Amino acid sequence: MEHGRSADAVIHPLAPPPSAQRQQAALQRVDGEARIAFAARGVADLYQRAPCRLLFPDVAAGDFPQAVSITTSGGLTGGDRVALDIRVEPHGRGTVTTQAAEKLYRVRPGDPDIRIETRIEIAEAGRCEWLAQEAILFDRTRMRRRLHAHLAEDARLLAVETMLFSRAAMGEQFTRGLVHDEWRIWRAGRLLWADALHIAGDFAATADAPFGFGGARAIATLAYAGPDAACHLDLARDLAGAPDGGATCLDGLLILRLIDRDARALRDRVIRATAALRAATLGLPPRLPAVWYC
Repeated sequence: MEHGRSADAVIHPLAPPPSAQRQQAALQRVDGEARIAFAARGVADLYQRAPCRLLFPDVAAGDFPQAVSITTSGGLTGGDRVALDIRVEPHGRGTVTTQAAEKLYRVRPGDPDIRIETRIEIAEAGRCEWLAQEAILFDRTRMRRRLHAHLAEDARLLAVETMLFSRAAMGEQFTRGLVHDEWRIWRAGRLLWADALHIAGDFAATADAPFGFGGARAIATLAYAGPDAACHLDLARDLAGAPDGGATCLDGLLILRLIDRDARALRDRVIRATAALRAATLGLPPRLPAVWYC
């Protein structure tokens, strides 16, 4: 011992730092949020809190003003929460898409579920697109995702979300976990559609059953809400391509569902269907934002 140093001050060179001795339950989690408002002349308001960020690329002629959502944490795990709030003011136009697929990693036993919330509000004569790229669910993740949209009487919304149950091309399998995927759409304060997919525990048995996904490992939902929704039902059914897809229309709401065993094949179908629907319903070019093709 060095002269003048007390025994209590001696630190063994192999002892872990104090931070490493704390409970792992204290791991830092993300709580991100982004809010954007589109007015008739473009973006009217913006707020963002890490890891949620919005970028604004140049858009091609004929497209709506566009925002690209990014999660800078590189993926989500237990206890993480992200929220996106999209508002379209009267006569406003806006497209919000995501930069790439969102990765939802394994959640440790005892950790809270991952929570993803998307809120959309569209005022009179507003037009909005929510074009989310895939959410990739890793084995033993636990995700609770919801999309709530409130529309004025003559507002229009085109929305798409996709889930991939693991990456088969990487030799991965999604065997167990929790998936709660909820949609709610209101028009003029009246609930038009309430839908929820809930899978807990043994995923493989549910996915392989004929009354489940029939072996599919990738699913997508497209919804168009607008006064002319019924006019596009035949187009939607052609795009769905039975027996691995279907479309229906009720009360000014067009719903298209796609499933596939192959994630790449489903992505191609989603791009084709969404591009055709945005052209037919919103008068936009028959292609998706550039980030979808990168």
